[in-house]
This record gives sequence, structure tokens and C-alpha cells, in this order.
Amino acid sequence: MALAIFDLDNTLLGGDSDYLWGEFLVKNGYVNAETFAAQNAQFYEDYKTGNLDIMAYQRFALKPLSEQSMDTLNEWHKQFMETFIEPIVLPKALALVEEHKTKGDRVIIITATNTFVTRRIGLRYGIAELLGTNGEIINNRYTGEVDGIPTFQEGKVTRLNEWLKKENESLEGSYFYSDSFNDLPLLEIVDHPVVVDGDEKLLAIAKEKNWPSISLR
Repeated sequence: MALAIFDLDNTLLGGDSDYLWGEFLVKNGYVNAETFAAQNAQFYEDYKTGNLDIMAYQRFALKPLSEQSMDTLNEWHKQFMETFIEPIVLPKALALVEEHKTKGDRVIIITATNTFVTRRIGLRYGIAELLGTNGEIINNRYTGEVDGIPTFQEGKVTRLNEWLKKENESLEGSYFYSDSFNDLPLLEIVDHPVVVDGDEKLLAIAKEKNWPSISLR
């Protein structure tokens, strides 16, 4: 049995759930459309170019959560799953997850996106174990602050190492599937790094390192 670790956005999904959650909020008038959409787009560009200020972004993403009750947020998320996520669920990705499960591998998602947005997406893929950026919750309400280390770049490695220790697991025989050069720190420590529909920078690195590259689209 080995660990099969998956990035979520643009890897298991045919899009970015974090960005799309912002689009969902804008479309439904839950945030100021003009200012929020512009900021959301800029943060997404920063991510793609490797210049994202992760704490600034997470506070931006968590702020709308802090303005609503948990019941309201959960209702919104159901609508989000139906209208924005179902259309980008990838059958080939579902099949790959099942393939690892059939082999007896332990499957986990590690994503920079916050756990409110991503946990139910993970369950849609049949994956109960997920490490994501945690929003601070006090009295069953989001505060708008980050709780702990964001699962981004080196933070994915830090959080995974904590999880490995807690779960008494190892990276022996491990796989990590990702589309983004932001995930290089984690790709470099697993036994089987696999590039999935990779960005330009990651594809170039994969070619140098002779890493396999696949498409789930």
C-alpha cells in the first residue's frame, strides 16, 4: 500500500474551484461584483505566475465566509457544487482515483484552496482525506483569518509531514499528481511524481527530470 496524493484544482478538476467559488459569489450577487471579480482575477494571475501572496489571498477568500452563518454557507455550497463543480468533474480523474483504491493505496488530496470550498469536492471524488488551507472558526463562524499554515508551495510539504507523523505513514512508493509548478516542493519528495495537464513551467521541468506527464481531460 502506498500513498496516492492528488492536487485538486486543474488536476482532478477541469478548472480551479477557488477561482470558481469567487465567480459563483459574484454571479449570485453575494459580493460586490466589480471590486471582488477584479481582485479574484488578479490573485489567480499571481498564482499562475508564481507571485501569489498566499496570506493576502487567503484573507481575501475567507472574508465572504466570515460574513455569513454556517447554514447559509452550506446552502450556497450545494448550489456551487451543482452549477460550477459538476460540469468540471473529470471521468478520467474519477477512474484514476478508483484505480489507486483498487490497488489498496491510501488516497489523499492536498490543495491550497480552503477546506470549506474543497472538502465536499473531495468527497465527490470518493476521497475523505484532504489537507487544505484552514479558515479559523470561532463559535461555528469563520473569522476571516487563516488557522495554521496554508497548504501552498513549501506549506504543502510541511503540512504533509505533520500528517505523515500523526498517521504513522511514509512516502515509500508514494505518488503525487499535480498540474502546477507551485507544487514542485512536493513533487520532488515523492517516489512517483506525475504531471497532469501541466502548466508550461512544470512541463519544461518534467521534461528535464524525465517525469511522466498525463492528461485527465
